[in-house]
Amino acid sequence: MSRKLLEKYRQRYAAESGACQPGNGGLRVALLYPNTYNQAMANLGFQSVYQLFNRHPDCSCERFFLPDREDIDEHQKSALPLVSLETGTPLAEFDLIALSISFENDYLNLPLIFDLGQVPLFAAQRTKVEPLVLFGGVCAFLNPEPLAEIVDIVAVGEAEPILPSLIPAVKKQLEDPSSGLDLLKGLPGIYLPGQTVVEQDETGEITQISAAPVLRCYLDDLDSSASRSFILNEEAEFGDMALTEVMRGCSRGCRFCAAGYIYLPPRERSLDNLLQQVEIGLCDRQRIGLVGAAVADHSEIARLQQEILARGGEVSVSSLRLDALTRKEAEQLEAAGLRTVAIAPEAGSQRMRDLINKNLDEAQILEAVQLLADAGLRNLKLYLLIGLPGETDADVEEILHLAEKVRLIWREAGRERGSLGTLTLSVNPFIPKPFTPFQWVGMEDAKGLKKKIRKLQSRIARMPNTSLISEPIRASVLQALLARADRRVGHLLPEIAAGGNLGQILRRNGLDLDFHVTRERGKDELFPWEVIDQGVSRSYLRQEYKKGLVAQATPRCSAACRRCGIC
Repeated sequence: MSRKLLEKYRQRYAAESGACQPGNGGLRVALLYPNTYNQAMANLGFQSVYQLFNRHPDCSCERFFLPDREDIDEHQKSALPLVSLETGTPLAEFDLIALSISFENDYLNLPLIFDLGQVPLFAAQRTKVEPLVLFGGVCAFLNPEPLAEIVDIVAVGEAEPILPSLIPAVKKQLEDPSSGLDLLKGLPGIYLPGQTVVEQDETGEITQISAAPVLRCYLDDLDSSASRSFILNEEAEFGDMALTEVMRGCSRGCRFCAAGYIYLPPRERSLDNLLQQVEIGLCDRQRIGLVGAAVADHSEIARLQQEILARGGEVSVSSLRLDALTRKEAEQLEAAGLRTVAIAPEAGSQRMRDLINKNLDEAQILEAVQLLADAGLRNLKLYLLIGLPGETDADVEEILHLAEKVRLIWREAGRERGSLGTLTLSVNPFIPKPFTPFQWVGMEDAKGLKKKIRKLQSRIARMPNTSLISEPIRASVLQALLARADRRVGHLLPEIAAGGNLGQILRRNGLDLDFHVTRERGKDELFPWEVIDQGVSRSYLRQEYKKGLVAQATPRCSAACRRCGIC
């Protein structure tokens, strides 16, 4: 056993404020985030689920993470199994392993984590004495099928309405292993992939799913359950701030955005509830990070920011609403000490912005940039997509034109204050995600995407104080595969995680990368992810897809709206 590693984990736990003291009885849950500690502890979903498990009177929960890069070899050399942060208990000794997964590419860490934890990766290889595996988080209710033969249980939706009935049912099931998972059948938001048969034809297209889709669960009243940084540690990403969830869902209807659809309907916390969370956060941190898919759309966002500043705090926001940004709001951001602010035009050309239903024109973008520049913000980041359906070279060229206009505004403001800031373009490929209007379209192939990135890099390099960042194309293609694949791909995770040519790996195993990633799907094709039901009707998504192709706008949803089928 490695004393050095155990001491590192002990010190990490001791450095935290707010961690739960695990109990001794009831259901023993290993909450596992398949990435490093600093990534996991910046995730409010992970933190909230940890609290929900530990607040249940019949449950005790401890946390597990992917070891830091420098610690993996030490685990393997010393034969120290993966252990919990709280008590140093090995993973295999828990009753339930609860996976909290927000990003598809984190699937690739599962083979290593299960190996270090000395737990078989695939459900068929595990015996009744080994932990059950629960799959939760965003990926679980986007497309759970790539992990269908790894996990035993899938939580379809938000944890707050699911866990109260799931925890006692799992406990009873463990007391009577002969029942299989029958005690979990029919529970709200619970999908049992091992009890669902998915039939496919010779091409790989799905012809039949044996069970009715499981309806996603969501929390009606956000005020009924807190979601904030319960545990603080400087080591975590954003460790210098206390995070607070402002709202869930988004009314904007951007056609490429999975979060905008799978978290419908839009819900916001009351100002009183938010201030309660803020005041707790300010006890330990001066900066409050406001989190949500559309923070700037909160009905009292300006008042909330004012109240934080009045209490001596600072504000960091995860998103800005460009079409309604005011001079006062921009000045509040600067007063809060923000050095970098990010905005999301998403596309350079008006045609592409209309196609994705961004409902934003260039004048509005530049006006917002001017307000931010005048307020004294030093650094600006633009989020942009390439590879959108029907994109042409002219549309890519418009990204450069927009960047130059933004740069000139930013340069002039910098000259006036005597300090030039930076402009960063974050440009990444469009990935067609499940349960969005663009779930039918294919992703642009890697060759075309690389050509566009090279063109942008070459031109941006000539712009002073401007840079371009982009994730590797392979990572984007891999994300698309894992977001859109059926359960056959899960068997290949250990091989994919080991590296190598993705297309060759699939071909060696009788699969085709283009089938999952780049082909356009048939109008009536049954998708792997339709083992679950998000609540948004398929006909509505198809209608939005058609409107997107002709760049026709759809207005924001509202309390009186009945278009999509959620409300």
